[in-house]
Amino acid sequence: MRLFTVLFFGTVFFSSCSHFSKVLKSNDYDYKLRVADKYYADKDYNHAQQLFEELFRVFKGSEHFEDIYYKFAYCAYYLKDYANAENLFKGFVEVFPNSNKAEEMDYMRAYTFYKQSPKVDLDQTNTTKTIGFMQAFINTHPGAEKTKEATDIIDKCRAKMELKDYRSAQLYYDLQYYRAAAVALNSLMTSYPDSEKSEDYKLLIIKSDYQFALQSVEEKKKSVLGRSLYNAMSFSIVFQKAS
Repeated sequence: MRLFTVLFFGTVFFSSCSHFSKVLKSNDYDYKLRVADKYYADKDYNHAQQLFEELFRVFKGSEHFEDIYYKFAYCAYYLKDYANAENLFKGFVEVFPNSNKAEEMDYMRAYTFYKQSPKVDLDQTNTTKTIGFMQAFINTHPGAEKTKEATDIIDKCRAKMELKDYRSAQLYYDLQYYRAAAVALNSLMTSYPDSEKSEDYKLLIIKSDYQFALQSVEEKKKSVLGRSLYNAMSFSIVFQKAS
């Protein structure tokens, strides 16, 4: 029974490969388009992409070109080739700015950067790009259905970048680079003034200043401790008001 199953699926596989090979060799482009559309509908994006890549050139400027461009872009996206998908989504909007799919393509271009946003501890270039392109989408398409989703993604990206900056500041503190920690934390508070963790950051600044003061030479220790005390008192007043 097991051998029969293996043979059966092996036969289906080779039959499928043989069929696709015949399609590739065909000069009937209308037939190729129908097959490509079928592969796409069946979510066989690898085979669909190969056919659309050829048809993309053949049908350029025709009535089928917009639909081919649209599906070709999504093939790259579904195959997780996000860099190529981003370029194709961008190209679609440039070629078909008045299409009823242009807004969707504009959003998907921004979304490809979000899909490439890495873990917190890695370089956040694509996270920064996500924020920029999502904000541009919101500004360009006021009232779009995807506005809330775009806003939520911006918030998630900002939270990720905030966490990365906080971890960097915390690392300075853990390594006893207290001055660098205080500078990084002040920058963090400037970048994210409405953060829910502002009080935690301020407290860590005070601790960093205090530890830095203890490490200072005697002639500087008094002024550094004075600054640390001032920050502590300021934090206490703000905290009491918030309470």
